[in-house]
Amino acid sequence: MSSQFGLLSTRRFAPFFGTQFLGAFNDNLFKNALIVLLTFQAASWTTLTPEVLTNLAAGIFILPFFLFSATAGQLADKYDKAKLARLVKLLEIVIMGVAWLGFSMHSLEVLLAALFLLGLHSTLFGPVKYAILPQQLRENELVGGNALVEAGTFVAILIGTLAGGLLAGAAGHPSFVAYAGLVIAALGYLCSRGIPAAPAPVPGLVVSLNPLSETWRNIGFARENRTVFLSILGISWFWLYGALFLAQFPAYAKNVLGGSETSVTLLLAVFTIGIGLGSLLCERLSAGHVEIGLVPFGSIGLTLFGIDLAFASPALLPAGAPLPLAGLLALHATWRVLFDLFALGLFGGFFIVPLYALIQLRSAPEQRARIIAANNILNALFMVCGSLAAAGMLGNGISIPVLFGIAALCNAVVAIYIYSLVPEFMLRFIAWLLVHSVYRLQQKGLTNIPEEGAAVLVCNHVSFVDPIVIAAASRRPIRFVMDYRIYRTPLINFVFRHMHAIPIAPARDDAAMMEAAFEAVASALEAGELVAIFPEGKITDTGELYPFRPGVQRIVGRTPVPVIPMALQGLWGSFFSRKDGPAMSKPLRRGMFSRIALVVGTAIVPAAATPEHLQEVVAGLRGEWK
Repeated sequence: MSSQFGLLSTRRFAPFFGTQFLGAFNDNLFKNALIVLLTFQAASWTTLTPEVLTNLAAGIFILPFFLFSATAGQLADKYDKAKLARLVKLLEIVIMGVAWLGFSMHSLEVLLAALFLLGLHSTLFGPVKYAILPQQLRENELVGGNALVEAGTFVAILIGTLAGGLLAGAAGHPSFVAYAGLVIAALGYLCSRGIPAAPAPVPGLVVSLNPLSETWRNIGFARENRTVFLSILGISWFWLYGALFLAQFPAYAKNVLGGSETSVTLLLAVFTIGIGLGSLLCERLSAGHVEIGLVPFGSIGLTLFGIDLAFASPALLPAGAPLPLAGLLALHATWRVLFDLFALGLFGGFFIVPLYALIQLRSAPEQRARIIAANNILNALFMVCGSLAAAGMLGNGISIPVLFGIAALCNAVVAIYIYSLVPEFMLRFIAWLLVHSVYRLQQKGLTNIPEEGAAVLVCNHVSFVDPIVIAAASRRPIRFVMDYRIYRTPLINFVFRHMHAIPIAPARDDAAMMEAAFEAVASALEAGELVAIFPEGKITDTGELYPFRPGVQRIVGRTPVPVIPMALQGLWGSFFSRKDGPAMSKPLRRGMFSRIALVVGTAIVPAAATPEHLQEVVAGLRGEWK
């Protein structure tokens, strides 16, 4: 994981990271300090009850996301994002001045106005926060950068929440909260001055102040790319799911676990550590590029451990409740609950980091900030709906553990629905699982696969899972041309169909299918896609190369594109290969976790892509891996 932490020493990332960390810290310090003060000293501020004040404060903070996110997205597309970040930090200093005034005047109205302005501050910074990363980081740094941002954000939320509560209770006068906020805001502004320029993608954009029409337009931008829009829905669902759990922590700690006030902090800390670790692990598990195969992995964990938390929760309060922290930790059931919360955070990190990176990568650069704004609006909407649904169920007598179980089952339904609409997520998960659990894939020369534009990939054919292994290594989707009999193989046919593989048959078997395959290849290349073929025409049953057939010459003769040679090693003798017959009829020869390799060579011009030359190059690539 050293590569992602190395970003913290670069000017491209470190000042921005410090800016966003301090902003999240300050938001939660002030918000929680105010909630604590209104909870324990409500009578000195207003006649409203603490319960009403707490929910009022939460609503006031989130309201700007609905009102101003569309405008914030436009501003981030129109102006330099580094300059906007500095202006937002100056606004934060002013807001802390308003908070100081509210404490000094003992005015609840002024303090709530400051809270509203802090929500505005977060709203304005949101599109800058996520849209600036693709401008400052390379594609292979995007997952690591997002992982650090997500981990840092949750740590800042935890520390800010704790500091706000402590400061509200320990300070001699509540205005010390505003003094602390002023110092943090000033530090955030100093950090923002180090952010490198991030030029505006659409400087001529005319900003509309109508939140309704612009919100709908921004959502329309997101809907133009189906994968991006469903990723936004996935992120919004995660915030609903996570916020639902977090909101129940105080009541769960007191009324289910039988703990004291400090147990709430313990639950929040364990969940936050899980999120942070899961986010940071994404960079290693995805080998440095955006790996959406981790998203289904994350959703599986969110479901399983959410259900287990429901079953792990004690049915009766322990004797002597409320227990001090040491007494609570002495109970065996508590450790299972803590493990479930940690696992929920861990898999939440696996779920959300790739989705944020995918949105940044696949959104049109000139609309990216406005698409992020649409994401923020939907996040807020989902969280409000989740809170209302949770309140309704709890009000009708459902217990908190049962609420957790219902939420986990709903998570499974939502995940299945999204993956049925975009099979790419599940296909990438299958590929990722294959090369991270069954095998250990080593890669060489992947940068030779072009990041955009058409190309034909040619590779030796060793096993039934060759397409899945190559797809797992590639950063781009690939259309595989494969023998129609392999394409129709039971079980894995589902994978090949959703990979949009192109079945082909020899002319003697089905001439019409062969011609249709060549037409499909030409259409794919004209559309700028990657097409992969196995020129041997069949899986080797000796482990050696068969003579290459001339299909590549016909393909590039019609559509001249670069030809990228590749070689797979290590799959021969595995369960998925052939040896004197079908793999299924033979015992396993290469065990689990076997080392396999994919070596990618440099591009060959179409005129040189003869069968003999390609076979010679692929044979040479096979010899590069030992």
